[in-house]
Amino acid sequence: MVRGVEDRVINGIVYTILFLAGLVAVFPLLYVVSVSLTPLSVVHKSGSFPIIPREITFSAYRTIWEYSGMVQAFGVTAMVTIVGTLLNMIITILLAYPLSRKKLPGRSSFLMMILITMLFSGGMVPTYLIVKSLGLLNTYWSLILPGLVGSFNVLIVKSFFEQLPEEIFESAKMDGAGEFRILAQMTVPLSTSVIATIGLFYAVGHWNDFFQAIMYITDRSMFPLQVVVREILMQSQQLENFEATTPAQTLKMAAVVMASLPVIVVYPFLQKYFTKGMLLGSIKG
Repeated sequence: MVRGVEDRVINGIVYTILFLAGLVAVFPLLYVVSVSLTPLSVVHKSGSFPIIPREITFSAYRTIWEYSGMVQAFGVTAMVTIVGTLLNMIITILLAYPLSRKKLPGRSSFLMMILITMLFSGGMVPTYLIVKSLGLLNTYWSLILPGLVGSFNVLIVKSFFEQLPEEIFESAKMDGAGEFRILAQMTVPLSTSVIATIGLFYAVGHWNDFFQAIMYITDRSMFPLQVVVREILMQSQQLENFEATTPAQTLKMAAVVMASLPVIVVYPFLQKYFTKGMLLGSIKG
């Protein structure tokens, strides 16, 4: 079928709008990367930070990487992200699967309790007192256990499980499979999209976590990446010795890039699961 002039005009308008929207989204990232690579000599010549510098330098990245505690902070954040996300997914799946079974006794009561946690919080002080009474202060578990389960994520996974064909579970039970076997060998393999989506939510949350660290961690050797980056951003205002070679603004942007780069690198590999998981997991309530 030959497209009419009207269809081509509409497509052109749509593509133009999408291009402009993409440009608006990419421009801040491009600016941050550009500033992080701009040497002081270029700033002196142009009087500002150009969008695309003619000269680049990695001095800001070297300075940040050599900053006291940066390498260890990367290790702490990576460990907390991996272990925390793994535990998050295990508990979330184990909680969502039985709630997706409509014959579960007391199912409505459990769902109501989960919904209540989405509407009301115990508060910062009670949470701190609980973490302290459990002896979790200055431990990596204080960065993992308080947010072990996300109520919203549980509901998304539950809704996705409910959409799986019931005939699959019935046939598996007729063959003698138990609930754990059905979950591990049938439900989870059929739910890779929503699992990848929720896993990304949890992982990004752990990677960007800052508040829990300043609440529960006082040992500087245990600081995660975001806390150390905050130190750099605060101290860059007073690092006059670095201004001789590297502008303070360049240090700030380099710190932002280093903190964001792992998530930016991983996201494209999970993007196809992300959209599908969110759409399929949010059809039912």
